[in-house]
Amino acid sequence: MRVKVKIVCRQCGERYVLRGKKERGKIETGFKQCLCNNQSQFDIEEDPF
Repeated sequence: MRVKVKIVCRQCGERYVLRGKKERGKIETGFKQCLCNNQSQFDIEEDPF
């Protein structure tokens, strides 16, 4: 199932809006890290298309 994902970095506040796949309760977007090199501290919100 395709979902729209909103990601906000907790360190610098940068926002990203991506499309991803939701399979077995896990979302995969390919997003790895923020521009500030943060790799783990994010607020993630999903919206179905």
